[in-house]
Amino acid sequence: MLDNYDFSESRPNPYVKRERKAVTMNLDQVAIDYFKNMAAETGIPYQNLINLYLVQCAREDRKLVFS
Repeated sequence: MLDNYDFSESRPNPYVKRERKAVTMNLDQVAIDYFKNMAAETGIPYQNLINLYLVQCAREDRKLVFS
């Protein structure tokens, strides 16, 4: 082990912004089927598609319409 290390050429961790937390959710079957079908079309896992959609909603500050 060295006494000193040179970090002058280092860069910030690019994955810090993408911190994720595992959660358990109860979803309607129709929602699961929708994202699983989209996953089959795109090749992206359905859990990732759900996350991408929720992140997009949050960034666009979308409000849920109750009907």
